[in-house]
Amino acid sequence: MTSPYDIEEIFPDDSVRLPRRQSGNSPQGLTVTLLADYTLRARAWLPSAAIVALLAEAGVSHAGARTTISRLARRGVLEGSRQGRNSSYRLTTAAALNLAAGGRFIVAAGAVDEPWDEQWTLIAFSLPQDEVAQRRELRSRLRWLGCAPLYDGLWISPHDVTDKTRAQLAELAFGAMTVFRARHVDLDTSTGRHPIDAWDTAAIAGHYEAFIRRWRPVLPDIRASRITGLEAVRARTEVMDTYRRMPILDPRLPLRLLPSAWPREPARDLFTAVYDGLAGPAEDHVRAVASRFTTEPLTDVRAHTVADILVGLQGAWESGTESGTESVSQSVSQSVSARGSVAGSKRSKD
Repeated sequence: MTSPYDIEEIFPDDSVRLPRRQSGNSPQGLTVTLLADYTLRARAWLPSAAIVALLAEAGVSHAGARTTISRLARRGVLEGSRQGRNSSYRLTTAAALNLAAGGRFIVAAGAVDEPWDEQWTLIAFSLPQDEVAQRRELRSRLRWLGCAPLYDGLWISPHDVTDKTRAQLAELAFGAMTVFRARHVDLDTSTGRHPIDAWDTAAIAGHYEAFIRRWRPVLPDIRASRITGLEAVRARTEVMDTYRRMPILDPRLPLRLLPSAWPREPARDLFTAVYDGLAGPAEDHVRAVASRFTTEPLTDVRAHTVADILVGLQGAWESGTESGTESVSQSVSQSVSARGSVAGSKRSKD
């Protein structure tokens, strides 16, 4: 499954060299997290001016917002409509499917500790040193597949290889890859390295703990309905933007290999409480902003819950998938990792 977000946002210091990282959230990444939360289920349209206004509330300049919309449209993430000076945008079917799958991946990762057969998937590859772009793409894809480098050229995962994963690896192998399943043999020596050491578990636990420290104090205000309007949208966007990194940092690593009281489940429960608890007031604010730029009803602008994401957000639009979905999805994931979702209304003003 290809995530809808850029890998460098999660592994900024990885050996994979990707586009220059900006301070704070990128406008495109912010656009995904913000607008997919309220338009994905129905592929709702929003006025382009409403998109700009929502991004402006998050600190994105008008020029920056319009540039973001244009780039996402060029890359196949958005489709637009114009009537005179009025413009609107919505997600393409391919991007919406990609994002719906990505959402399920994010929220399902910490739900349960799946049974583990103690087998590891090992991926060994060898590429010429001058194949820089191929190395980049391969390592980035391996990260998204939940793998980590045990040694240079040897990546591992505790999960079996699905048919879809096998097909993705085949596209990237370039005839220089071997994949196999094996059980770890403990050498009981000071020089032996356990496979779990491919992940920095102390750092991962630190991310979870920081997340819990940040959001646990907010719960009483959410339960008392004291967070509304713009504040609700900002908080809901931030909690999703932060939590979505967790399943890549901790790709369902078996609990038996991790320190006791691993904070994955408490972090997920807290995320659900914040995200769902702010759904109502955040939706009200997004509709209020959008209503300034259109007279069309905004009933399709809806905030979904974690349960909605798990069930599946794709609606009637899924059966109408246009031809070329696979190529668009590939373009989305490679160019912007499908990280943008902006939608637009049928009648709007720039």
